[in-house]
Amino acid sequence: MASTNVRISQQALAVLDVALRVPCIFIIDAIFNSYYDPGACWAGAVGRVLVRALGIVVCSVVLVLSQKSLFKFYTLFFAVLLASVAVLINYYATSHIDFSSSYYRVALGFQLLPHNGPSLWLGLAVLQLLFGTGYVALLSVRPPGAALLVLDVLLPLSGLVLELPADARHLVAVASGLALASHTAACLLVRLRWFYYSCRYVYLLVRHMYRIYGLQLLLEDTWKRIRFPDVLRVFWLTRVTAQAVVLAYVVHAARAEGEGEQPYLTWDVFWDLCSSLIISGCDSTLTVLGMSAVISSVAHYLGLSILAFIGSTEEEDKRLGFVAPVLFFILALQTGLSGLDPEERLVRLSRNMCLLLTAILHFIHGMTDPVLMSLSASHVPSPRRHAPALLVSLVLLALPVLLSCILWRHYALNTWLFAVTAFCVELCLKVLVSLTVYALFMIDGRCSALWEKLDDYVYYVRSAGNVVEFIFGVVMFGNGAYTMMFESGSKIRACMMCLHAYFNIYLQAKNGWKTFINRRTAVKKINSLPEAKGAELRGIEDVCAICYQEFASSARITPCHHYFHALCLRKWLYIQDTCPMCHQKVYIEDGRDQASFSNNNGYAPAGEERAEFAGGGEAEAWPAAGAGAEPDNELLEDNDSIEYDEDEWGTQSSATPVEEDYINDDTDSNTD
Repeated sequence: MASTNVRISQQALAVLDVALRVPCIFIIDAIFNSYYDPGACWAGAVGRVLVRALGIVVCSVVLVLSQKSLFKFYTLFFAVLLASVAVLINYYATSHIDFSSSYYRVALGFQLLPHNGPSLWLGLAVLQLLFGTGYVALLSVRPPGAALLVLDVLLPLSGLVLELPADARHLVAVASGLALASHTAACLLVRLRWFYYSCRYVYLLVRHMYRIYGLQLLLEDTWKRIRFPDVLRVFWLTRVTAQAVVLAYVVHAARAEGEGEQPYLTWDVFWDLCSSLIISGCDSTLTVLGMSAVISSVAHYLGLSILAFIGSTEEEDKRLGFVAPVLFFILALQTGLSGLDPEERLVRLSRNMCLLLTAILHFIHGMTDPVLMSLSASHVPSPRRHAPALLVSLVLLALPVLLSCILWRHYALNTWLFAVTAFCVELCLKVLVSLTVYALFMIDGRCSALWEKLDDYVYYVRSAGNVVEFIFGVVMFGNGAYTMMFESGSKIRACMMCLHAYFNIYLQAKNGWKTFINRRTAVKKINSLPEAKGAELRGIEDVCAICYQEFASSARITPCHHYFHALCLRKWLYIQDTCPMCHQKVYIEDGRDQASFSNNNGYAPAGEERAEFAGGGEAEAWPAAGAGAEPDNELLEDNDSIEYDEDEWGTQSSATPVEEDYINDDTDSNTD
């Protein structure tokens, strides 16, 4: 129970922390969106600039305060606010309200007393008592001083009770206000020393963290500490909600003045309201950031739902909530979204959303593909495990086709539509490649014997997909270059094109060529090894030391006389050039004489004569084949007695694990 209460209190403090930072964002956004008159004199212009800069600096400092300092700042702020409101109420009540002719009416309009001035000043007294009590409570004033301050707030009302002359009432109100202002200024001056030392401490702490951890970690720590995405999300939702309330009230007022027979909210009115809210929701850089934060939340929970549905537990697949908002914000900056006219902004936003949708679908495919490959390679028999991943793949295959058809029906061909269509076709190609490889592995699971051509077929399918994807990357680079030169060129678009050329063209071509060279080298090494077939293969009486399956048709023999499937040994040679069992060199280019055959346990095949060991002392070193004695060489022991180095087996030269290589064929590292 105690832990639950602590957790609830922590969550309440976190919510309050976010809520107290949101006004700073509102003020900064209002300053940036405020009207600037270029025709004003230079002194007025300089003054406005200084005031704006000071407001932005103060709001930025308050925004990055720690939680404790933030609460202290708002305590002082609300205390000053209560004191100001109390002084203004006293001045207004003593100057502008005629208590002799005032009447108090309830909400329904019933008159309670014919001459009700006392009721009004009693209500003011209660209100001022609340303000005075809140003021002394926020400043933690001790009891004697607290009582005097409350009496000081209530003092101007005594002039109303005694019906003093107007000048006397004004004098009492001014004296009360000056006393309250003096006390407030004294409290602020006392806390000014604390403020100075706090700022100095924060400065030294920031400098220390910058020197030790660097600017990047400092910004990341500040980003997480102030919960900046949550602040932006609350700012955007609050702003849009307030605008929705105002628009709904305007529509209601317009309907009330017009014909009352029309329905209050039609489809056209609803669409106009939504369009207005969307347009105003991205009219500045801060609102675009807020919309990105909302998109981040939606994408994050969408990614978690899909991961739970397909049964994936990979932590890297939970980055959809980070990738989607970053891409949306880059598209907004690239197209200058916040600086466009309202109608053009709505069109551009819809286009950016289409591009974002295709990117999200690509990311979802990257989440689904490893699950499909794992299920097919591990030969999981349960259809319930395969159905979610297959269903998501089919949806990923149908959605791009549907999106392309809808867009082509409503829009003419342009660079934007060409880009969306290209991304949709590329996604369909990726899904088809994944489903084809999945089908090949499932067919291999149904086969009783080892399918040695499986690796070749998987390689061909993935290579074809990579080649087509590379071509699409080159085409999209040309499309972006055309857009930048003839439509809307910008520095951000140029930077994005450079990144696209590096990651999606250069690195993909480099890694593809590296994979091709590694595979060709491995095939060359495999073909240089002798092959055992027929009677020789039957005389081995052992299994492959990599996959632990029997030799069905053939086996490759290493120079150290160990037998492996050609497919298994090829996978191993992608990683290193040594034997998986004894770590001797597998590929010998000088064609030295091979030693006699033996199986993986170190025995000669049944009935095999060892003519080369017939003479000299070497014949004495080998017992007779029929005696069944154990050899003395430690390199020719049983497979189970070999101590494998897990790090060397799992990763070599920053490669992927061998089990993953067997599934992915080392060719899909850049398919996404």
